Amino acid sequence: MAHIFSFWESRAFYDSFMARSHDRLAAAQAGTFKDAQVRLFDHRFDIKTGFEPRFTDADVLRVALCRVHEERAEHFVLMQEKVWNPAMAGSPGMVRGLFGEAPGNEFLVLSMWQSSAEHGKYRPERVERLALRAQTEADVAALTGDIVELESAWTV
Repeated sequence: MAHIFSFWESRAFYDSFMARSHDRLAAAQAGTFKDAQVRLFDHRFDIKTGFEPRFTDADVLRVALCRVHEERAEHFVLMQEKVWNPAMAGSPGMVRGLFGEAPGNEFLVLSMWQSSAEHGKYRPERVERLALRAQTEADVAALTGDIVELESAWTV
C-alpha cells in the first residue's frame, strides 16, 4: 500500500492541473496500481506550527481520516483544536501537522513525527484519556488511519 499526499498552493492551481494535465498523466499510469482512493481536503488549521509540506525533518506521518456525525461536526472541530492539537503539539518528536475538511463531514488529521520511536511515545493510555475528554466516540462515525514511513526518494 502506498499513500501519496499532494499539497496545492491554491484551489485554482489544483483545478488547473485537473483540467489540463491529470487525464494525460493518469493514462500513462494505467495498470500500475489498483483501488486508488482520492480525497480533497481544505486546510482548516495547523497543528503545532505553521504547516509546510516539507519532509526533510520527519520520518513518519500519522494520517487519520474521520467521518463525523453531522450533528457533531462542530464539536469535533472544537475538540481537535482545544484537546487533540495541544496534546500532539506537546508530544516529543511531533514536528507539525494539519487539520483538513472535506464535504460530507470528513476530516483529515495529518501529523508529522521525527521517527517511529518518537510517535510511539504518544502512548495508547494517553490517547484513551484524550478520547474520553474530547468525546471522540460520540463524534466519529468512522475512523481509518495509518502510520506512514516516509520514503525520501518519493518526495518531490
